[in-house]
Amino acid sequence: MDNNLKGKIALVTGSGKKTGIGYAIAKKFASKGCDIIIADYGTEKGLNADVKTGSMNEMMMIGQELSHTYDVETLVVNVDVTLTDTIRDMMSAIQETFGRVDILCNNAGAAFGVPNGIHTYDETAWMKMFDVNLHGVFRISKAVVPMMQEKGGNIINIASRAGKVPALFNGAYSVSKAGVIMLTKVMAKELAGLNIRINAICPGQIMTDLKKWEFEQKAAFFNTTIEEQEQKMCETIPAGRIGLPQEVADMALFLASDASSYVTGQALNICGGQLMEL
Repeated sequence: MDNNLKGKIALVTGSGKKTGIGYAIAKKFASKGCDIIIADYGTEKGLNADVKTGSMNEMMMIGQELSHTYDVETLVVNVDVTLTDTIRDMMSAIQETFGRVDILCNNAGAAFGVPNGIHTYDETAWMKMFDVNLHGVFRISKAVVPMMQEKGGNIINIASRAGKVPALFNGAYSVSKAGVIMLTKVMAKELAGLNIRINAICPGQIMTDLKKWEFEQKAAFFNTTIEEQEQKMCETIPAGRIGLPQEVADMALFLASDASSYVTGQALNICGGQLMEL
């Protein structure tokens, strides 16, 4: 399989903490010779008090580590995907450093206001979820596509199994990720003529900070333990275990490489068989 990315430049949002899917993807791309733009909301205080985003210190360490380990060039940028001004600043820095983007991975995402049913969901939390998970993908893609028009490019959106199967008491997340899946298809159809491929990855249960936080929330809500919630989840997965960020990164590498040159507009599941439908 031809998955060499040497000479390519990839922007990975939400890649500023080592426990996340974004970092695993950035590391995988760098290991294949790709120059990397580490982009995250670089603050010690996360968007959600219980789920930390990247800090500028950790982001800088990640950039230095990838550069040193894999002999690639890295750029670290602080960006809030809900604010066009910070996106504009990021694109200026990318233009100055690299002059183009070949691969965009829209990984930044968050969860707010859970657990809650539709009839009790806080409206501000609902709107905030969409602003990050869906509108953030739109904003970043809109900013990056002009840099891909001359030579073509590749966009990978991190959606979710929850965008295909409703998540209990997490309606805003499910609906926002369903929107990411449809946005992926719209973009794939509209940008095919520019030689830009767009696909989505739909992870199921992946052991990240967000997943651990989810288990904590469910344990408190259902008056059980975190371990019981994890075991209960594993019983619904044919593979019998929670997935790893590196496994999502392997799929991202396939979609970013020429090995998937005839794949566009797809929303591919990686869920240990928990979802067996398109």
